[in-house]
Amino acid sequence: MSFDPNSRLDTSQVSDRRGGGGFRGGGGSRRGGGLKLGGGLGGLVVVILVAVFFGPEALTSIGLTDDSSSGRSTSSGDLSECRTGQDANEQADCRVVGTVNSLNAFWQGYLPDYGISYRAPEAALENGQWDTGCGVGNSEMGPFYCPSDETAYFDTDFFQVLKSDYGSSGGPLAEEYVVAHEWGHHIQNLTGTLGKAQQDPQGEQSGAVRVELQADCYAGLWAAHAATTNDPETGKPYLEELTEQDVSDALSAAAAVGDDRIQQKAQGRVTPESWTHGSAEQRQKWFIAGYTSGDLAKCDTFAVDRV
Repeated sequence: MSFDPNSRLDTSQVSDRRGGGGFRGGGGSRRGGGLKLGGGLGGLVVVILVAVFFGPEALTSIGLTDDSSSGRSTSSGDLSECRTGQDANEQADCRVVGTVNSLNAFWQGYLPDYGISYRAPEAALENGQWDTGCGVGNSEMGPFYCPSDETAYFDTDFFQVLKSDYGSSGGPLAEEYVVAHEWGHHIQNLTGTLGKAQQDPQGEQSGAVRVELQADCYAGLWAAHAATTNDPETGKPYLEELTEQDVSDALSAAAAVGDDRIQQKAQGRVTPESWTHGSAEQRQKWFIAGYTSGDLAKCDTFAVDRV
């Protein structure tokens, strides 16, 4: 999904914290629980999984960490070049900014129809490791949302890992899907469903899986409306109409972060009883449910016997 080249980006909605030293606070108010929820490689779950089965050195061998003693990336953050939709089409960090702008505009206008007041989360670009309201975060976890500080954290290097190590086809909507998924966790935080992940933390029909699949559905819901969500400044949509390739890219990304795909790569077998995010098929199914319906009510993963 490409941005309208003339749309204006609001960088104030994203904090760029890359390249600093030491640990930094996640910002925002400290609300909610302390569980990290990730749409990337399963967040901390996959790091633990790989280390348990193959040892800590396996994290380096599959690209989840590096050999440096500092654990920090050398890149520095600068969003000053993120001004227009054309910048978002050309640069990953600007694409995060544009996607955040679109998500905030969409949910701000959409949720009141369901009696829900929208409060925008914070978004932060990070690398290396940093402090959050949910504990220490690091790039190895992939993107995640922390309800305690209501912040979604992203290292844009993850988008390349998604392609090179996990087989996603890439493409703009693949990256935008990742951002939209984390926003989905914030919507769950506002509606009170996020905590259900901790009540039933693993298994293919567990509360944890249902929470993740609902976030996928919310990402699809945003995608369904993105081309008609207007930039408040220009009155024109941030994003252009989706193409078949855009949808294919999003589905490829959703499949790439399925528990079965990750487990097969990490341990050579699939163990559904330990799933926390859902299979590739489940993740694609629920993204499509949101995309084809455009209806929040169709994303109730807790209302069905099997997801």
